[in-house]
Amino acid sequence: MIVLDEELQGLNLADHLSSWYRGAILIIKDLRPGTVIKDDAIPGLLRLTKQPTFVTINHSDFWRRTPANNAYCIVCMKLSAEFVDEIPDWLRRLFKLPEFKSKNARMGKIALVSRQRIQYYTARRKLTHLVNWSA
Repeated sequence: MIVLDEELQGLNLADHLSSWYRGAILIIKDLRPGTVIKDDAIPGLLRLTKQPTFVTINHSDFWRRTPANNAYCIVCMKLSAEFVDEIPDWLRRLFKLPEFKSKNARMGKIALVSRQRIQYYTARRKLTHLVNWSA
């Protein structure tokens, strides 16, 4: 399951993702309808969902601030709102890497994806850099 941050709704990302991703694609508000969801509440909501991958461009509020947890994966895309149409391609390429290829492989990782590299951390390991990435 891919869960998109609220700021990514209404941009047709779900349509583009569903062309290659077979799982469910939701907006974070779908996990708790009718309420305001603050960033600090998102990890708790993700823990209540089965193996979600949360995608956001709000990297400053999640990267190195959110503890890794084996119940979810968070992918922080380091790009501005004007380039959100690149998210489906970046995710597809990310999901082809061995570290992110399956839900089981992704769980427990918090990733920062930029044009030059991917970095991620887990609860047990220090920061890992994947530098053979060029978006």
